[in-house]
Amino acid sequence: MSDDKYTVESVEKAFDLLMAVARMPRSGVTKLAQKTNLVKSRAYRLLHTMEQRKIVKRDENNGYVLGDAMLVLGITASSQIDLIRLATPILEELCQRVNETVQLRTADGFDALCIAKAEPSRDLRVHANVGRRRPLYAGSPKCLLAFQSREFIDRCIPEHPTPLTDLTPKSRLLILDELAKIRKQGYCVSRGEVSDHQVSCAAPVFAIDNSIVASIHVVAPAFRIGEPELQHIIHLVVSAAQRLSAGLGWSKG
Repeated sequence: MSDDKYTVESVEKAFDLLMAVARMPRSGVTKLAQKTNLVKSRAYRLLHTMEQRKIVKRDENNGYVLGDAMLVLGITASSQIDLIRLATPILEELCQRVNETVQLRTADGFDALCIAKAEPSRDLRVHANVGRRRPLYAGSPKCLLAFQSREFIDRCIPEHPTPLTDLTPKSRLLILDELAKIRKQGYCVSRGEVSDHQVSCAAPVFAIDNSIVASIHVVAPAFRIGEPELQHIIHLVVSAAQRLSAGLGWSKG
């Protein structure tokens, strides 16, 4: 089935204009309109809208260049690409060693966003989807939340958390207690908080300034993970996260 019916034409045109600005910086509205097959008045309205959001800006000659918001997006995109590039071999090695599904997640708003994965070849495994979101306050995503600022944590945790399963923490106090435990031990273990019959373990990934940028997760069917297996996974996940952190310039201690 074609996805054309989900395309928003005005967004397409705005994106065409943005790419034209990137390729022909300091061009005026007339040239940009011609390049993107738009009438000048519509091109101006789209550029004006993007200018208000700091996506583009005008120079001293009224030509258009990329704005400050695009600089932020570019830096963020570059860091994510570098993160995934560095993480991929570590995730794949960890997946081979634990023979379970491995994910790399980052905080996006109040959600944990899966940005990379590695899955074992075994038939019975937990399937991961890049782009899937989970709330930060439940399950192994709490590893991402634990190392955020107290202000962010306070804003992230609802007064009455929505339970995802019967094992999801049911109060702010319980979640705060678990976050303190995660900070102390340096990893997070979750049993059935997000999905029934699954166990997961996560460890934080830090940047050179000691800020948390991601977490590495291993998730598996609960029936396969007894205490010896769990301790083995914890050791390997923490080690993998520290290796990735070191690749980003972080130094332990």
